[in-house]
Amino acid sequence: MPAYVTAEADTSELPKVVVDGPPKSSINPLGSPVKRSRIGDLPMRVIYRILAAVTVVVVGAVAAVAGLVYSGSSDQPGEEASGPIAAPSAAMPSPGFGSPASSSSASPAPSSSASASVSASPAPSPTVSAARTPERSAAVVVALSDPRVPGMPPGKRLARLPGKEHKTKLRLQDAKSGVSLARLAKPWKTYGAPPFSTKQVLPKVKGGATRAMVVSCPVPIKVQESPEETALLAARWTLNHHPKGSTIAWTASQATKDGWLLAYRVKYKIKAKSRFSMAAVAVTEVPGAKPAMVFVTIPDTQRAYWRDINTAVTSIRLK
Repeated sequence: MPAYVTAEADTSELPKVVVDGPPKSSINPLGSPVKRSRIGDLPMRVIYRILAAVTVVVVGAVAAVAGLVYSGSSDQPGEEASGPIAAPSAAMPSPGFGSPASSSSASPAPSSSASASVSASPAPSPTVSAARTPERSAAVVVALSDPRVPGMPPGKRLARLPGKEHKTKLRLQDAKSGVSLARLAKPWKTYGAPPFSTKQVLPKVKGGATRAMVVSCPVPIKVQESPEETALLAARWTLNHHPKGSTIAWTASQATKDGWLLAYRVKYKIKAKSRFSMAAVAVTEVPGAKPAMVFVTIPDTQRAYWRDINTAVTSIRLK
């Protein structure tokens, strides 16, 4: 064989043998084949939908467990189960917060319309005080806060006071106030009226610091919603005509035909000695005008004339 044939045979490329087997990407570095995941064959949108569905199921389960735990906590001592707030029954007042009765008694279930209008504000305190109310003006609140005035007087009719009754047929006309009243017999006498419209006085007692008088005028204070409160302010105002430091003690409070009557004892000290006067204020409604006031005061040194208080306040007439 020629030499060039041998050389060509030595340099020719051997044919490649192809063997079927797993791709290189499926063989790990250690040489073992890697199992192919089926998830890899799914589109990504399908995977996202599956994850979202699983998340919803998990959240729902957690919420259900939390609800069971919260509802179960109402069985603990000192706690109340959640639900609509029922208004307290008018027949059986609801006890205060924290009282045993509030945890042992069950409230009736309210209707849907009633429960929507229930207020969560606490019930008002029954304590009686001089605090302002919608029906009570600021002037009355101030009067009831005055230590000289012992609150609103209880209802009580004026008793017949001691002393001799002095009957009289004469009358005084108070044109400014729109009323008339009895003109008391001697030793009473009319006197300079200002600052009042009419004025009657008894002679002064030697050494006495006060003087008996019966006066009339339009009420010198602001008229209130009720004649009783107007009379209260008028009675407080009359302390200006008693010794300094005088205080009131109520003896009567009653409605009259055209207004209100208050009677009271005025206590004070004269030269460190306790003394007092009997007094009364009658407020009379006058059509188209300010109410009229008749004020009577007689000190204990002239107690023989106390009955004239009854005479004066029962003699008031509209002109």
